[in-house]
Amino acid sequence: MATVSSRGRRRIDEIGEESRRRILDAAEELLAKSGFDRTSFVDISELSGISRGSIPWHFKNKAGLVMAVVERAVDRVMRPERYRVVPPLAEVFDDYAAWVRSDNSALLFMILTEAMNSTGAVHAQYQQFLAQRREGLETVLRLKRPKGVDPEAAAKRERAFAVALNGALIGIHLQALIDPDSFDLDQALQSLAALVDEHLADIWEIPSAPTRGGAGGGGRDSGGSAG
Repeated sequence: MATVSSRGRRRIDEIGEESRRRILDAAEELLAKSGFDRTSFVDISELSGISRGSIPWHFKNKAGLVMAVVERAVDRVMRPERYRVVPPLAEVFDDYAAWVRSDNSALLFMILTEAMNSTGAVHAQYQQFLAQRREGLETVLRLKRPKGVDPEAAAKRERAFAVALNGALIGIHLQALIDPDSFDLDQALQSLAALVDEHLADIWEIPSAPTRGGAGGGGRDSGGSAG
């Protein structure tokens, strides 16, 4: 019967969920304290007790590790199980405010420039993160969708609205990080929630086509026939 060497056992241990958790814990602590640029895999390895070579196995690169830290921090505040039954939008935004105030919410913007200037792994990781946040908003909207609307048309409008809403949330988030004393975060988010609730039904309304030569449109018959 084959046996696993001590080196092999260590390797198995270091690619398990426990080692992933330890790496994330160490990265979260170091990134909050030292920032993105001054945190290295060597630092994370020393604090986590996991070999440096195992970190890329879990996260591919530093940006991937940062995105994993961000995603875990979001899930900690905005727990997925909480949204099995859709809560009022104001409650969702209360959770978002807690995330904005957390130590690591600024990490979301620390690698934005690299993601925008790259077509590789960093770009793909950031794109996936944004897609997950957008899809979460689409799910909320889909569960609120009224009966009788065309599903295909409704899905397109829900996607467009989710993109706009996600952009508004990111904009408020960024302002809260850069200029937090200039406005009340909770009030801004509750105002956005009220605005969305007020116009929610408009998402699924199909605009009517404009009438040709409508009132005052200067149609041929509007001024009578020439004498």
